Amino acid sequence: MAPETWLAYFAACWVISLSPGAGAIASMSSGLSHGFRRGYWNAVGLQLALAVQIAIVAAGLGALLATSELAFGLIKWFGVAYLAYLGWKQWRAPLDEPAAEGAPRPLERPLALVLRGFLVNAGNPKAIVFILAVLPQFLDPARPLLAQYLLMAATMIGVDLLVMAGYTGLAAKVLPLLRSPRQLRLLNRTFAALFAAAAGLLALVRRAV
Repeated sequence: MAPETWLAYFAACWVISLSPGAGAIASMSSGLSHGFRRGYWNAVGLQLALAVQIAIVAAGLGALLATSELAFGLIKWFGVAYLAYLGWKQWRAPLDEPAAEGAPRPLERPLALVLRGFLVNAGNPKAIVFILAVLPQFLDPARPLLAQYLLMAATMIGVDLLVMAGYTGLAAKVLPLLRSPRQLRLLNRTFAALFAAAAGLLALVRRAV
């Protein structure tokens, strides 16, 4: 891949990653609930799913998914259901009054956060279709494709890790400011509404004919 091509791709990765979506909502929710160091495990799960999606495209299966109404629908409705579940869980999250007094908040295990991030990204079939549409534009058919896909995967994942660190860290800054059950309830329900909105938007996605 020529340096100027990589720079254009690098810029495109920033635009893609900075666009708010379910991954950003999940990152902020994790940062708010668990702080930066624990909450950032969610971003690791997001990147694992992204790596799988790029691998699917590189293997040629992305085109099959893009043209299969059944496969697209199954992944899409799984994603809708999972985002709706996260919204319901956030809405019903307990208000930990001791946390407002400085006591430790209950934390999810890192593996659970990794799985959560993975499922959020994996449940979006539009991501594979989007990657299928974007990546080939930067490929040089005259050069080894595997090396180019690996470089593009490393670039996109690296950029997304930085962006999700920003979203997670921004939300984590809010965590020490929580002082009352009312504030906790408001934030929980705000993120519940964001998850529900993301589920609704994903439900409206249609496979391109």
